[in-house]
Amino acid sequence: MLTNVMYVTLYVTNQDRALRFYTEQLGLEKRIDYPNPGGRFLTVGVPGSPVEILLWAHAPAAGQPAEPGATPGPVILESDDLRADFKVFRDRGVTFDEPEPVDYGFGVRIETADPDGDRISLRERSRAGREDG
Repeated sequence: MLTNVMYVTLYVTNQDRALRFYTEQLGLEKRIDYPNPGGRFLTVGVPGSPVEILLWAHAPAAGQPAEPGATPGPVILESDDLRADFKVFRDRGVTFDEPEPVDYGFGVRIETADPDGDRISLRERSRAGREDG
């Protein structure tokens, strides 16, 4: 029986640059940084969460969808106060698609991209959404 999501893989062209973005700008913590013959195994995660994002070195365009003009689905990170986090991230140099977080049916959201163009969606659930699941 499956018990957990261990890793979500993002292909990055420069692991050090990606590590700086996810730790210094988004505030995730470095979990594993292990060099091995197959490539550097580098993960980050939200403090207190068991899920880790594997920042896997790969050539440009790896992991991109086959359909021209399409973008991969985003990694969705949850916040308990997105408007406050947005200000912190913006002050750290993160650029966003919108000037401010946007209210939507299930809460608040805003999107950005990492240095390789991987989409990052930041979300805060509405109070009703928290109670439902």
